[in-house]
Amino acid sequence: MTNNLDVIILAAGLGTRMKSATIKVLHRAAGRPIIDYVLDLASDVCERPPIVVVGHQREAVQASIDGRARFAVQDQQLGTGHAVLQASAALESDEAFASRRVLILSGDVPLTRAETLRKLIAEHDASGNALTLLTMKLDDPAMYGRIVRDADGSVTRIVEAKDANDEQKKIGEVNAGIYLFNAGGLFERLRNLGTNNAQGEYYLTDLIAVLRENGERVGALIVDDPIEAIGVNSRSELAVVEAEIQRRVVEKLLSEGVTFRNPTTVVIDSTVSIGADTVVYPFVTLEGMTNIGEGCVIEPGVHLINVTVGDDVHLKTGTVAEDATIEDEATVGPYAHLRPGTHLGRKVKVGNFVETKKAVFGEGAKASHLSYIGDAEIGADVNIGAGTITCNYDGVNKHKTVLEDGVFIGSDSQLVAPIRIGKGAYVGAGSTITKDVPPGALALSRTPQRTVEGWAERKREARAKKE
Repeated sequence: MTNNLDVIILAAGLGTRMKSATIKVLHRAAGRPIIDYVLDLASDVCERPPIVVVGHQREAVQASIDGRARFAVQDQQLGTGHAVLQASAALESDEAFASRRVLILSGDVPLTRAETLRKLIAEHDASGNALTLLTMKLDDPAMYGRIVRDADGSVTRIVEAKDANDEQKKIGEVNAGIYLFNAGGLFERLRNLGTNNAQGEYYLTDLIAVLRENGERVGALIVDDPIEAIGVNSRSELAVVEAEIQRRVVEKLLSEGVTFRNPTTVVIDSTVSIGADTVVYPFVTLEGMTNIGEGCVIEPGVHLINVTVGDDVHLKTGTVAEDATIEDEATVGPYAHLRPGTHLGRKVKVGNFVETKKAVFGEGAKASHLSYIGDAEIGADVNIGAGTITCNYDGVNKHKTVLEDGVFIGSDSQLVAPIRIGKGAYVGAGSTITKDVPPGALALSRTPQRTVEGWAERKREARAKKE
């Protein structure tokens, strides 16, 4: 990280090829807006907060960045040179600015690595350049600007694809859209740019000719992996970017001791953390601020959003959870659904086709089969039988169910809230409980069983006579 640097991030363009009502820098990749990755990059190489040049949907962009940057506004999108010029008011007032360097990044290029920018800075300083570009070599340069060099390897110009002739279009080295300038005189030169090009815009790249005419050197550093410079201008490019970010996330987690049975099938946000010795099976989706502890097993089809998982937890096939907490040694699923507000204590078991919502389970509690537990406080070592439901909604308000420690709820019971079942009490199977049950009691609400001898035979005989 250096203090002799300012960073400008260009983020004013809408991105019409995205075919979206949302500006392209706010489209998400691996759980975060793509501009977030560029902001991370800026903070890795520069001590001062960057200046983000905003235009389209600037309020939304500013709200998303939320204090991580300073802002300049480009009301009319008149090209990259014009965009950079909008940062002049924020930078020229600093007396030390002229002695620094200016790194220009694009808000839609999220894959560049900090070590690549450090190489760019080192190359700029070692070569005595006034401008050093990041470039890449592509088999199909498509719409990228072509790099034209002279005999000593210095850059003479960049020809935009729309302005290139047939010979220039054959050049494989192209502009990656990242620039490092000496700050002195930068904005004055931008003010003097013209618009003699196919787009009628102020091209930042036109400064190459200006610098060379002034006897200053322009150099370039070729990035090792062109994917670092890919910009997001379409949905297909966004998909490529997301796949690469997820690949990097998995690669990092593998190096930290996590096992992925088939890493290419996992969808995982860059905000997710996983502890060592956890095993992640195929077709798992981990989103948001999900944090998984050590020694866990995450079976196929598990989908977690903003879930905290302790150590040695077993999440079985098809478990879905959101805004929930699962403590150490718990077992969940298969096909359980933990809705927001669920908190499972240590060694809790929530089994197949159990749904929970705003339910807190004490240590060792169990709801093993086919139950709904909502707006509930479940004590330690409670056993909830199959088919039990908490009737928590009266059509207007939600009410709470409390099961104290050691309660046993028989199968197919309905607990009509608000209700409290006291410590160690039992509820017989098939009961509808509408009143509090004191500690240690047995509560039943069954209709007495009636057995009619010979009924089935008489029913068959009556049917036969009708036929």
